Amino acid sequence: MRKTLILLLTALFMASCSNPNTRYVKKAVRIMDRNGIYAQGPEWEKAKAEALAAKPSSLEEAQEIVMQAGKVAGGKHTYLMTADEVTENNTADWEMPTVELLDSSIASIKLPQFMGNAEDGIKYANTVLNVLPDALQGAIIDLRGNRGGNMYPMIAAVHRFLPDDVILKFSSRKRPLNINTFFVMQSVGLEKQTAIACPIALLTDDWTGSSGEAVLICFRGLENTRTFGAPTAGYCSCNQPFALPGGSQLVLTIGEDIARTGEVFCDDPIAPDVLTETPFEDALEWLNQNLCR
Repeated sequence: MRKTLILLLTALFMASCSNPNTRYVKKAVRIMDRNGIYAQGPEWEKAKAEALAAKPSSLEEAQEIVMQAGKVAGGKHTYLMTADEVTENNTADWEMPTVELLDSSIASIKLPQFMGNAEDGIKYANTVLNVLPDALQGAIIDLRGNRGGNMYPMIAAVHRFLPDDVILKFSSRKRPLNINTFFVMQSVGLEKQTAIACPIALLTDDWTGSSGEAVLICFRGLENTRTFGAPTAGYCSCNQPFALPGGSQLVLTIGEDIARTGEVFCDDPIAPDVLTETPFEDALEWLNQNLCR
């Protein structure tokens, strides 16, 4: 009798382990447990136990279980991409930045989101760098509508307006990461260029999110810098994609953004210095009052 019970329990255990949907959940939970920014404490332990105890009968059900646990482990910025969505994301449409010189003294730079490859990243940054004159009296950096992607080409495009010291920090459960302009340019594959010292106005709206917010934070606390527009989307955190079976990905929040001021940003919007429905016009007026002469 006892031998029969042991064999039955063993069979049930083996069946559970061989279930691909169960394995899918277990792998995702292991990833979250090791890396998720909020994957500690009673709330996570409860969510983890519920996920591991679940018996998904389909991949869709397994993915729903993973997402429920993921929102606890990583917060609102965490999401799951199916295999089809991963493919679509790799071919997602994105635009190059644009630069307009206003009266030859103020550069108006539109920085859209970036989803391209390494070669595209160089082109993205150079689209701005190749046309910036050395003698600017002011600049507008328009981050409205920038929902994120790879932040390094974005920062590289405007790195001449940033100092050489640490411009952004990522905190995580493992170790902090300090980002400076040299690291950014090395990551993109470009040489650092000479700095441009002039007043900077940054424009934001409620679509400015994720890496778009990271670019904004790089300018936080700098003199002669002012922000205009509406509060950002509130996804100021560091995400990392992790591969799951079948080609899907868990995009997990693993860290918070920290400005040079010591301010920590994560799930809350960043308010502009000037709340306005006419950010470009107000920014231009402020720049004209503060131009480098």
